[in-house]
Amino acid sequence: MNLLTNLGLTQYLTIPNVLIYLAIINSIGFLAMWIDKYKAQNGYWRIPEGTLIMITLLGGGIGTISGMYKFRHKTKKMKFTVGLPTILIAEIIFVIYFLIKY
Repeated sequence: MNLLTNLGLTQYLTIPNVLIYLAIINSIGFLAMWIDKYKAQNGYWRIPEGTLIMITLLGGGIGTISGMYKFRHKTKKMKFTVGLPTILIAEIIFVIYFLIKY
């Protein structure tokens, strides 16, 4: 039996819904990098690094990485320059595996 069917998620996991989700989470990731850069430049309380990484883990890797380089933010931190692309690549591999398997 299929796990998604057992959980009753198949009706929600349509291609349009997934694409909308990815557009939203990547926009959030891009904006989060911009907001954190702005806060860093102006001495405000910052967005925690864990939050930025969590956005990437939730599928916002393209947005956070794009924002990181667009705004030149966190580009000297190994955790971000290596970690975020690693998460994104792992997620892509997982999706490809999932699509082939099911």
